[in-house]
Amino acid sequence: MAVSEVIAVDGMGGDNAPAAVFGGLAKFAGTDLHFIVFGDEKILKKYVSLLPRGVSFEIRHTDAVVTSEMDVLSSLRSEKESCMGMAIGAVKSGEADAVISSGNTGLYMALAKIILKTVEGIDRPAIASIIPGKNGRTICLDLGANSECSVKNLVDFAITGEALARSVFGKKEVKLALLNIGTEESKGSRLVKKTSAILKKMFDNYVGFVEGNDFGKGDVDVIITDGFTGNVALKTIEGTAKYIGSELKDALSGSFLAGIGALLARSSLDSLKKKLDPRLYNGAILVGLNGVVVKSHGNSDEIGFSNAVGFTADILRNNIFDRIREQLEKSKIHCASEYCEEK
Repeated sequence: MAVSEVIAVDGMGGDNAPAAVFGGLAKFAGTDLHFIVFGDEKILKKYVSLLPRGVSFEIRHTDAVVTSEMDVLSSLRSEKESCMGMAIGAVKSGEADAVISSGNTGLYMALAKIILKTVEGIDRPAIASIIPGKNGRTICLDLGANSECSVKNLVDFAITGEALARSVFGKKEVKLALLNIGTEESKGSRLVKKTSAILKKMFDNYVGFVEGNDFGKGDVDVIITDGFTGNVALKTIEGTAKYIGSELKDALSGSFLAGIGALLARSSLDSLKKKLDPRLYNGAILVGLNGVVVKSHGNSDEIGFSNAVGFTADILRNNIFDRIREQLEKSKIHCASEYCEEK
């Protein structure tokens, strides 16, 4: 089968690498994807047996590995030799169409920003991911790249988030919202109030504030927030889902009658399990960079990594960055004096 997209992979990043990496890639036998896996060749070759025939891949040896214990300066010094840095570099050179890593988020973001640079007009990249809800899916950003944000940063996130939602969801119109401690205009910090006022002028599809409990509803397509708040919200959602799943499992295995009930409701319970499993929604894109950069959870197993790869492939097929650039050009950003003056 002819290769359509090439994905550079950090083969050593993450708590469960390289096993989780190769286990995840095994799901793509017979597809048009080709993987360039960067890392210590001697170690990586031990896991090649996990790949069935039909997986298109190659291994690129690197001596240096970026670890979670390293600080940003140390990782930058070895960026050209590290598996993470070389994987990002493959996108820069055009050899790969995208890069994916389960490594340290802060270091990954720093390396990607230095190597790939941001899209012209965007100051900082943001981490964006899809969160499932009762009535639909929602893209949320930032989820941890920027713990402190300015008004300009949040407006940038709105621009890239809307373009991402239009591409991934295939919608002409998407609903855009800003996370706050209440839906009333009088509530919130100066940051969110100022941002909200600007978004009202820039986007006809901006619906205003939403609260934390709106994440699970899926009534809006994009939720904008700073990276600190977004990361806390994401981890809370994941932790709650795991807790509910664990408690449900214990309840259904606590007695003979409960076990019978579980058998009778197996189909519905399997469906619920999938909805609550965060591994099935693994994969976050670092939007705002000149390249497709996807972050997989640091503790991803092979199922989680597989879904992150699938998420990456979907983004490539939707030409997301062309849409982001189009949205930047069409945006009323140049007419919003408040935006240009706010640092």
